[in-house]
Amino acid sequence: MILLSDKLWFPPVETASSEGVLAFGGDLSPKRLLLAYNSGIFPWFNKGEPVVWYSPVERMVLFPNELKISKSMKQILKKDRFKVTFNQNFKEVIRSCKTIYREGQGGTWITDEMEQAYNKLHELGHAKSVEVWLDDELVGGLYGIDLVNVFCGESMFSTVSNASKVAFIRLVQKLKRENYKLIDCQVYNDHLASLGAREIPRHEFLKYL
Repeated sequence: MILLSDKLWFPPVETASSEGVLAFGGDLSPKRLLLAYNSGIFPWFNKGEPVVWYSPVERMVLFPNELKISKSMKQILKKDRFKVTFNQNFKEVIRSCKTIYREGQGGTWITDEMEQAYNKLHELGHAKSVEVWLDDELVGGLYGIDLVNVFCGESMFSTVSNASKVAFIRLVQKLKRENYKLIDCQVYNDHLASLGAREIPRHEFLKYL
């Protein structure tokens, strides 16, 4: 396994392990993070560990035209109960993603170092957020990296039922209008699969970057 130095470089993604682990070490500087995302690589590690860089063989993605909205969600959206904004409170969104309790997880993978790094990317215009409000209270949202024609989702949170789904649906609808090719969801999960996301081979995903 490759241990990265200060040199701004990643090994070929084809050298990743079967679990998708590509390399360790390096830093979370804006230049390295942008190089990673543009190369189909993302960081994922726990507090106290070195940075671990991943490039899975199968990539979970959502093509905007394949978004699935259930009848119940259509009713929720129609009621217009939630207010949705974009890039109005990035710091609070990532902080909420970091601190919210998630059943079955012992802690968060969003370390202080990662929080600071993505806040810096937001200041530079590369990291974007979606906020969902209920009665002027932030109750859901998500954030990710905007590569202009591909949006790389990182994390979402919800303190009220369906708020994170509303954030995701409204983001996909916005990106569809702006002719984005796909939304990168990184790895499989049932929640995103229910919304239309599916896995594609890494080599196919790389063609969109």
